[in-house]
Amino acid sequence: MTQATRRDRAATDRDIRRQARALLVTDGPAAVTLRAIARELGITAPALYRYYSSREDLIEHLRADVCADLAAELGTDLVEVDEADHLGQVLAICRGFRRWALAHPQEFGLVFASPSSTGAHCPVGTGDNPQDSFGRIFLTVAGRVLANGLPVTVPDDTVPDVLVTDLTRFRDELLVTIAESGTDLAADQLGIGIAHAMLQFWVRLYGQVALEVFGQFPFPVSDAEPLFETMLADLVRDVGLG
Repeated sequence: MTQATRRDRAATDRDIRRQARALLVTDGPAAVTLRAIARELGITAPALYRYYSSREDLIEHLRADVCADLAAELGTDLVEVDEADHLGQVLAICRGFRRWALAHPQEFGLVFASPSSTGAHCPVGTGDNPQDSFGRIFLTVAGRVLANGLPVTVPDDTVPDVLVTDLTRFRDELLVTIAESGTDLAADQLGIGIAHAMLQFWVRLYGQVALEVFGQFPFPVSDAEPLFETMLADLVRDVGLG
């Protein structure tokens, strides 16, 4: 393949993803089809199969693009906060996630509220998948907090027995990812009790944001920000950062 041909393929690939993103934002995930993209680009639908094996393949690449964009935005927020200010970094990530989700509801829905054919999602990412870029932002900050000594101790024996196996596997993956982020963390600094607390933190944060993005609060809320800030204060207090 010549250099010119590679450039042409890269340009077309960018055009495909750009058009897929535009359809997602305008009309939602269901509108992102190979036929619709081909029509907008003025090419035939079969031509798209030179770039993506299926719609699901394209969607997974689109998820990765969205996660990378979210990670980049949160990374910019963190630059404004001193690394030693652990509370400030945690708050910046949580508030930045909410801000991004409200500004990008269709992208949020695609990544955080629709099934993935590969099981890959942004949250609490581990491994080498592009989708992990967002999860790594969370875990980098979490690693710094844990390495500095989490003020609250969460004993392992507080974890229900039925969750121990899954949480042990989750904890081991977290240790690897945190180490890859540049933070040295001993295994005894991240027990399954702490892993359980981290998982609960994410579930509550995600749940609050999802309810707001999709307008699913069980009662009318004229201003959801104070409700979010109250929940956030509870979360950081529960882990000893408040």
